[in-house]
Amino acid sequence: MRKSMDRTGRGVVCALASLALPAALSSAAAAPTPKESARIPFAERFHVTQHGGIARAANSSLTCGRAAGRAGAPCAAAQQGGAGVNGHYRMAYIDVDSDTRTYNSSRAHLRIPAGSRVSYARLYWGGNLRAGARKPAKGSGRVLIAEPGGRYKKVLADTLTGHRTGSGADGFQASADVTELVRKSGAGSYTVSQINIARGRSKAGAWGGWTLVAAYENKKLPLRTLALWDGFESLGGDRRTLSVRLKELRIPAHSSGRVGVVAYDGDRGSGKDSLSVQADRRHPHALRDTANPATDVMNSTVTEFGRESRRQPAYRNTLGFDSDVFTIKPALRSGGDQLTFRFTTGNRGYLLGALFVQADTRR
Repeated sequence: MRKSMDRTGRGVVCALASLALPAALSSAAAAPTPKESARIPFAERFHVTQHGGIARAANSSLTCGRAAGRAGAPCAAAQQGGAGVNGHYRMAYIDVDSDTRTYNSSRAHLRIPAGSRVSYARLYWGGNLRAGARKPAKGSGRVLIAEPGGRYKKVLADTLTGHRTGSGADGFQASADVTELVRKSGAGSYTVSQINIARGRSKAGAWGGWTLVAAYENKKLPLRTLALWDGFESLGGDRRTLSVRLKELRIPAHSSGRVGVVAYDGDRGSGKDSLSVQADRRHPHALRDTANPATDVMNSTVTEFGRESRRQPAYRNTLGFDSDVFTIKPALRSGGDQLTFRFTTGNRGYLLGALFVQADTRR
């Protein structure tokens, strides 16, 4: 087994405190704030070659309320998958838990096969600090998470926080190592709350959500390369493309594989957002499925291979949050030793936060 360790040089230490909710909420006020950067170049966070796979759970933390003027379609139509962008609505918090002390919360199911052992897990969260209301950036580095059947525990970011202001928005992404929690708790529904995002209405719109990525080992599954990359990159304006290259993969011909992407503030129907994958120097393959057109990939969805991911609530249009998983099998017909993922935009763009890959390999 070949493994690269989690990067540790980007900030403060993660804390998972086994606390009841009142203690977690009161102690969160004193949490340290990770250092920030408007741009964090994409880099490898975790890499392993083992029998197993990668799972992810994700959900948005905001949804539409009242439409603003004639520009916005009815909220219910947008939630069911219709057209609509966050700047057309007075956005409201999603809050699925029964605790009045949390102001936003959403839930999603993490699917890990029985008999697996979690090798590494990371939680990402992010959104816009400025909409109709404005949130202080100092609260961006902490959230609450509840494992299946468990109580909330505080999570503190352990790495440099992305934070970019521009075009009327104030976007961020933070993340933390939650391996111990997910290894102990396993598959099931995870709830994430208290993400520091603004609600209300502005031209830029309110948006936000979270993604939990878990790499696991299972000797009954094929030998695979599992890789997690992250950063905080803005596409749009003067920068229209971004490439991420994974090397030394040893992928045999006719292999299977998948890629997952986390992004913020992608608007449905705007078009001209694309993602392709290229094995070695072969022809690039455009990623698309029934939920994500090839020319509108960042279209506010949380899906796996075109199907809605299991979550609560499961709004089909998340109005500014993307966490999608695509098959890359067509690009692996001839195998290869490296994969290049190329993101493009032809409109006002989006913020890119994470990319994770699972691909068959050989020793």
